[in-house]
Amino acid sequence: MLQRLAASLRRPAAAAPLPAAVRCVSSGSVEVTAPLNFWAGKRRNSQEKCNKEHVYEPATGRVLCHLEPCGAAEVDQAVKAAKLAFGHWSRMSGMERARIMIDAAHIIESRREEIAQMEVVNNGKSITEARLDVDSARLCIEYYAGLAGTLAGQHVQLPGGSFAYTRREPLGVCVGIGAWNYPFQIAAWKSAPALACGNSMVFKPSPVTPVTAVMLAEIFAEVGAPEGLVNVVQGGQETGSLLCHHPDVAKVSFTGSVPTGKKIMAMASRGVKPVTLELGGKSPLLIFQDGDLENAVKGALMANFLSQGQVCSNGTRVFVQRDILPEFVEEVVKRTKAIKIGDPLLESTRMGALVSRPHLEKVLSFVEQAKKEGAAVLCGGEPFVPSDPKLRGGYYMTPCVLGDCTDEMTCVKEEIFGPVMSVLSFETEEEVLQRANDTTMGLAAGVFTRDVRRAHRVVEHLKAGSCFINNYNITPVEVPFGGFKMSGIGRENGQVTIEHYTQLKTVFVEMGDVDSLF
Repeated sequence: MLQRLAASLRRPAAAAPLPAAVRCVSSGSVEVTAPLNFWAGKRRNSQEKCNKEHVYEPATGRVLCHLEPCGAAEVDQAVKAAKLAFGHWSRMSGMERARIMIDAAHIIESRREEIAQMEVVNNGKSITEARLDVDSARLCIEYYAGLAGTLAGQHVQLPGGSFAYTRREPLGVCVGIGAWNYPFQIAAWKSAPALACGNSMVFKPSPVTPVTAVMLAEIFAEVGAPEGLVNVVQGGQETGSLLCHHPDVAKVSFTGSVPTGKKIMAMASRGVKPVTLELGGKSPLLIFQDGDLENAVKGALMANFLSQGQVCSNGTRVFVQRDILPEFVEEVVKRTKAIKIGDPLLESTRMGALVSRPHLEKVLSFVEQAKKEGAAVLCGGEPFVPSDPKLRGGYYMTPCVLGDCTDEMTCVKEEIFGPVMSVLSFETEEEVLQRANDTTMGLAAGVFTRDVRRAHRVVEHLKAGSCFINNYNITPVEVPFGGFKMSGIGRENGQVTIEHYTQLKTVFVEMGDVDSLF
């Protein structure tokens, strides 16, 4: 699976210990030699004879490793391992499962820096953000560990002393298919609720970012989870299709694009398998003239430039009430220009590299298209070449703010998935609500205003699954996250997710004689 991974981590002097599969080969350089597949408690080499795919380090543009996708035989082995583990795990009490999950969370906390550094080298985001992603993964596991012992049914009293009750039971083998923007965090967000409910997991990371999900699987094995409880298979569309069609898979949870989500939903429907889909967005951020301008500016930056703008919930359509538009734009542009771009492993860096060369070119092409359609580039939107020679092959660009935007422009209608903010003006609340909802997607939305009544009135009318008042892109694990319309089905995080990883059984108990019509 993994032929060779040599990555310049530019490790600081006081860096965390290297993972077991990593060794130093020269000053500031590491080599990872272990396979990235993992099932039945061990890393596994691929037996498939297939074309190798390059995996790159976004910060430098160098090849990290050669990925060999899993084929039908290996997918079957991973699913069978998960099915065996499910038999044991599902019979454990919630408290027994919780103890193992808490132990895993403690190891993640102790290895925070190690995991974050590997996330940076494979994804390109800043080390500051990567640490927060690792924290979110740990908190998610802790949260669902707390819920594992509370899963319960309902008792219903019926006439004549009879009664009924419900049992909330696990589904079986669950499949998680992750995206490349939050590799480790998504692996935890999908596995934690599944495990808490008594399921087992087969997880397929994006082939662009395959490195860290296997670390999560290893951690669960280390704390004594049954062999095969958490498994990782690598590959692209073909591997994902094999997972969706496998007869022993009970559920599929996917994070990614709308077109791919549609395909997964269609494949799962052949087996009548439930799906959770967390898909794309083109979310609106509404800034009223009575809002706190300082917080609105910070909110707009958080809504557009986290993870180099590669966040599905980003509020990339920034609607600003006309009276405060000049002041808002001036401040946003000033702060956007001040964002420190460069080596994502440096503490001072606030924007690292985009995930791949093709994706960088795609984002830059959106900026060019916006200019052709009449938008004004107020700042950024250009390739960026760091001064460090090691980074000159990386996938960097300057964060961009587009002005003079209209609702018909491509940059306003289509998801760019990069550091590009489109600023639009509006006059009235009624007008901006109609424009904000004029999209096929509905993942998120935000509003900045000091008027509490307006805030709740506006949120009531926004057609989006995750809404923010006077903040943006806050995702506590206690709160459900997901979209309306084509942005997805189901939810991640929060108590409601338990319903998506369990099935309800109703039991009727007759305490008298059968009242028969025959």
